Amino acid sequence: MLFAGTAAAAGLAGVGAAWWLRDRHEAPTAGNASVDPFWALEMETPHGEMLKISSLAGQPLLVNFWATWCPPCVEELPLLNRFHQEQQARGWRVLGLAVDQPSAVRAWLQKSPLDFPIAMAGLDGTALSKRMGNLTGGLPFSVAFGATGEVLQRKSGQLLPADLANWAALS
Repeated sequence: MLFAGTAAAAGLAGVGAAWWLRDRHEAPTAGNASVDPFWALEMETPHGEMLKISSLAGQPLLVNFWATWCPPCVEELPLLNRFHQEQQARGWRVLGLAVDQPSAVRAWLQKSPLDFPIAMAGLDGTALSKRMGNLTGGLPFSVAFGATGEVLQRKSGQLLPADLANWAALS
């Protein structure tokens, strides 16, 4: 009986170690997240124009995945707009990627205009955010890139003023 218990515990420990190593190895980090294809994307804006993500390269960029139906997303948009207004002179750009229907985004922007560009990520936006390090696929999700395209920071959940102040200091 003691032998069976020891064998079961050892087996569980082995499975747990394998799972931990697998997740540790596959989890995106600043060095290995799949963000290079991001810079080659072209996305439609809510007004039907095409936005080349590469046009935002060469300067610090904060990318925010959001949706109109997501309360924390909508709550942080004025904060992101202020960040854009205050940090634009220092080279920072902000890009909102809406994981939503274009009609809902257009209606929301009519009521609450933003000064930074918005692109339509649609339902594919969740998969894109996961490739960029959003392990849960939840919203909001933000990624800060340096001027050379390296990932500086990521955050799942609502941004706080302190987050943005820390990120601005990184560039």
